Amino acid sequence: MPNIERREFLKLIGAGSVGVGAGFMLRESAKHPTEYLIPHVVAPEDFSSGIATWYNSVCSMCPAGCGISVRTREGLAKKIEGNPLHPVNQGRLCALGQAGLQVLYNPDRLTEPLRQTAERGSTSFEKITWDEGLDQVGERLDLLRAAGRGNRVALLSQGVRGHLAQLFESFMQQMGSERLLHYDFNHPHTLYAANQRFFGEDRLPYYDLQNTRLLLSFGADYLATWISPVHHSLGFGESRQGRPDIRGKFIQIEPRMSISGAAADEWIAARPGTEGFLALGLAHHIVAEGNYQGADRADWVTALADYSPSQVAEQTGLPVTTIVRLADMFVDIDPSLAIGGGAAANHSNGVDTLVAVNVLNYLVGNIGREGGLVFNPEPSGPVSRRRQASYLSMLELAEAARQGEIDVLILNSTNPVFTLPAAAEFRQALAEIPLIVSLSSFLDETTALADLILPSHTYLESWGDDFPEPGVGFSVGAVSQPVVSPLYNTRATGDIILALAQRIGASNAMPWNSMEEFLKDGWRQIYERGDAQTLAQGFDAFWISVLRAGVWGETTRRNTEFTLERSVIAGIGVQTPEFSGSEEEYPFILHPYLSPNFHDGRGANLPWMQELPDPMTSVVYGSWVEINPVTAEQLGFTEGDLVEIQSPHGTVRAPVFIFPAIMPDVIAMPIGQGHHEYGRYAKDRGVNPIEILSPQIEPVTGSLASSATRVKLVATGRRVKLVKTSGMSRDLGRDIVQTTGPTGVEVSSARPNSIPITEVTS
Repeated sequence: MPNIERREFLKLIGAGSVGVGAGFMLRESAKHPTEYLIPHVVAPEDFSSGIATWYNSVCSMCPAGCGISVRTREGLAKKIEGNPLHPVNQGRLCALGQAGLQVLYNPDRLTEPLRQTAERGSTSFEKITWDEGLDQVGERLDLLRAAGRGNRVALLSQGVRGHLAQLFESFMQQMGSERLLHYDFNHPHTLYAANQRFFGEDRLPYYDLQNTRLLLSFGADYLATWISPVHHSLGFGESRQGRPDIRGKFIQIEPRMSISGAAADEWIAARPGTEGFLALGLAHHIVAEGNYQGADRADWVTALADYSPSQVAEQTGLPVTTIVRLADMFVDIDPSLAIGGGAAANHSNGVDTLVAVNVLNYLVGNIGREGGLVFNPEPSGPVSRRRQASYLSMLELAEAARQGEIDVLILNSTNPVFTLPAAAEFRQALAEIPLIVSLSSFLDETTALADLILPSHTYLESWGDDFPEPGVGFSVGAVSQPVVSPLYNTRATGDIILALAQRIGASNAMPWNSMEEFLKDGWRQIYERGDAQTLAQGFDAFWISVLRAGVWGETTRRNTEFTLERSVIAGIGVQTPEFSGSEEEYPFILHPYLSPNFHDGRGANLPWMQELPDPMTSVVYGSWVEINPVTAEQLGFTEGDLVEIQSPHGTVRAPVFIFPAIMPDVIAMPIGQGHHEYGRYAKDRGVNPIEILSPQIEPVTGSLASSATRVKLVATGRRVKLVKTSGMSRDLGRDIVQTTGPTGVEVSSARPNSIPITEVTS
């Protein structure tokens, strides 16, 4: 594979590097061609027998947009690794990304077009030809378009970027419809909104973990599930061990210990929903102690008046000494960085909380500097930011269906029946749509309700591209190319859309014959923006070089100057979090968290991921509910007791797992299991905690406040044996689990090399 010295590459992606020049990675790879790393010019079957061939492409297993290198032999994909030239993951790859082979070769893939022959949901399908399927859909769409009723067509996709997103836009414009939505359960709506409110930016910044010396994370599990975990893991490692005589310090604030919390120097448990109060408490102390002397200091004194450490201590349950210590540390250790996400962002005050986190970055002056927060330039290619659907948007789509305003719904690899709470009644709303067409590769819960299935290739068989968001401080684009010939009678998603465009008479506006042709046309425009050296090589050479490298970048950075409007300071404040259900009837706060193995459920049909032990509990295959030992003792529960978790909106059953690193009034459950469809490896395994979430809405974004549901636990009298790879979860006298009083959650490790864990008592 093409190689680049790690120290040279780190110069490129470090937040402090500037002015390297456009297209560096492209030229570097073109300058050092490698014999067996070649673009997809001929079919893999034509390669020499027994010789491994590598293709660079893009991972589509989560929204991070990592670059991948796929090893093939005799036309078969054998192994997926990270592309060392891609600045997002720099040659690394998570387990879910490596399991992409099991998407390609999954025995439960949809292999040809199908038509529903019985009641929706019965999974009674008959085989049809592509022409039959496309003609049926195209005829319906053409009639609606000709009658001026194109807005009765909706396209609902998983979040996609790049030219496929642009193709969706063009198609829906030709239909005359504005009902184009991209839906992902964990899209960071509140983070976008907080940055828009504070910075006036409608895109996310680059968080320079690599060069920071102190990271204060408010709920963001950056090592496992937050935005771009592989990139953040690299930054974490560099901060810890990449610099002589400097070791970054990491502090995690959250009610249940995540992977990032376990790796941190200190884990602090604050009351759920009060993370924003804590951030403003730190800000108050920074300003009060004279550690901020900006021209707007008087405005900050006024804005933070109600957030003194003593007031915040009452709200968060943390000692004043902890608040003061964290504030002083954040000022004294330079550079420092504060980030927020996860459960902290998913309360009813999520936007307020993340704005408060940005306040800390502003007060210590780490905006636009190495080790802090760096503004990203505008992506070089198409993104779907404005089309991202919030929970409220999905409710509006469901209501439009109930009102008979939607005649055709086209689904692209999204599964809202699984990832929306039962209270949304989305499944029931789909019953009111006359024609549902799914382009999915698998029969998931939503696709099972489709009338027609026109199955797409997997990403390893398709042409595409991606422009990662958030970026890495400079513009990056990557092309996804087929690494094998299609295994079955499926088609690329872009090719399906183009075929439908032809059937509705939109060929003039959308003249491309294939997704590959459309993609090259889009990248030609990127090529024409290049410097003289890029233009001199000609487009064909440019295109081949991009395919070889798998990535292209412009390393010129944005201006880092930032001026905060005083009106923003006047609006700083955090609302008290709201929870559904009374505390008396529902005494516990449910903490549903993304599984690093299954993400939002998309990885549950992969046997490798089912076999992979959960990093924090070592449980495999099933679901469980995590309970503090003190709580378990009070309720008389032991590990394996099957309990009902009841919310005001539903009930699920799961066995108890005693977990010392969780607050006593919080219970936690992983998201990802509980499928009723989605293939043999996922079906009827575990439970889905999303089902019982209350429909609490974050008011600024309309997103689901997934951390705002109260529940109660009811014993069933039954027991099951949890399947896990670890032995005992007790400390066996090693004194690594510390117990503190009612307001204290500080921990001090008994041994220098042990991981500090706090067991909080009520």
